[in-house]
Amino acid sequence: MLELIILGVVFTVLLFFGVPVSFCIGIATLLALFNVTPDIPTAFVISAQRMTSSLDSFTLVAIPLFILAGSMMNTGGIALRLIDFAKVIVGWLPGSLAHISCVANALFGAISGSAVASAAAVGSTLSPLQRKEKYDMPFCAAVNVASSPCGLLIPPSGALIVYSLISGGTPVDVLFVAGYVPGLLMMIAVMAWVAWKARGGFLPATVHRYSVGESLRIALRAIPALLLVVIIMGGIVAGVFTATEAAGVAALYTFILGRFFYKSLTWKGLVKATLDASVGTAVVMLMVGVSMTMSWLLASTGSAKMLAEAIIAFSDNPYVLMMLFNVLLLLLGTFLDITPGLLIFTPIFLPVAMKLGISPVHFGIIITFNLCIGIATPPVGSTLFVAARVSQVSLSLLTRPLLPMFALQIIALFLVTYIPELSLWLPKLILGKAG
Repeated sequence: MLELIILGVVFTVLLFFGVPVSFCIGIATLLALFNVTPDIPTAFVISAQRMTSSLDSFTLVAIPLFILAGSMMNTGGIALRLIDFAKVIVGWLPGSLAHISCVANALFGAISGSAVASAAAVGSTLSPLQRKEKYDMPFCAAVNVASSPCGLLIPPSGALIVYSLISGGTPVDVLFVAGYVPGLLMMIAVMAWVAWKARGGFLPATVHRYSVGESLRIALRAIPALLLVVIIMGGIVAGVFTATEAAGVAALYTFILGRFFYKSLTWKGLVKATLDASVGTAVVMLMVGVSMTMSWLLASTGSAKMLAEAIIAFSDNPYVLMMLFNVLLLLLGTFLDITPGLLIFTPIFLPVAMKLGISPVHFGIIITFNLCIGIATPPVGSTLFVAARVSQVSLSLLTRPLLPMFALQIIALFLVTYIPELSLWLPKLILGKAG
């Protein structure tokens, strides 16, 4: 019990003083380990061994490869093709540029696997057009913030790969297919508010219509990028390759697409993309290592079991506990990025959820959905700062227009929480299994 208190207190204090989350977890875990193993050299050795062994995973190889694919997409200008394609899909709607932002974020976020990259690419491309057509820029920036995490639920998703690892091997293919409907619901929640504001005359009525010929040309330019998802998911569902092998295919396909098809990925751009991917991989792997060490400590000392028993003692009603999980994750997610959030809370909440008969796949979608909302909320929301910067909008002006969008997304979250089939029916239909 004492190590649990040490973990909580040290982590909270360090986070309050702005220490990076991975160091907060690592230092708190090490100090808690001193309580279990008073011999300091032994504690350091155990920590190093646990970090190393936790990273020795074939599944984890997918993460740097997907990050590299996303970096090459950012550098290679693939986002522009996807934004043009989004214009064809929803450009005819009133308030079209705001709707386009939602669809483009879902498309690009799903392919790149990064909400921050999506917010930056979509925001920097659409903001000048929105400003020119007299859109309310704080509102447009808020739309970009709220819709940019949608792609993290739509496969291929690095967040769901992390959840698969930490949850003890929940099938990645099932998680990927299960993420489609919740990810689209998250996007539709934002689009519903945009449609309401457009109907009330708050947004310009200008629409972006294309002739059949123009639509076909734009679609043909975008199809090679969109085929990436088809190849990855088709290969995984058909059993041609694993999620890790799919990540390698994604990186190779993106390189060929950017370098030889679109010819927008220069050798200099490739070097930059590789360096960016290396930094991103180092950050994620350090986070995984320290978080897995913390999870091992909680499990080996019985603290995780004690927490689970305390939660069940609060209530054994699955509806009440799922409400509690959502409230806690929404609150705590405002202080954590999605990867540390998954690594910290999955080992604590998943055993409780499974005792209540909740599918690990369903719970994985629920926790990811919660943390997707969290990365768009202050004070730590990473997409918030990026969208504000590229839109040249003050953070203080973003909060008010964001609130209705978050409210609708939370409604979508509770629909996903209490209607499991929203997550599970598609895996059953396509894969013949839901776990």
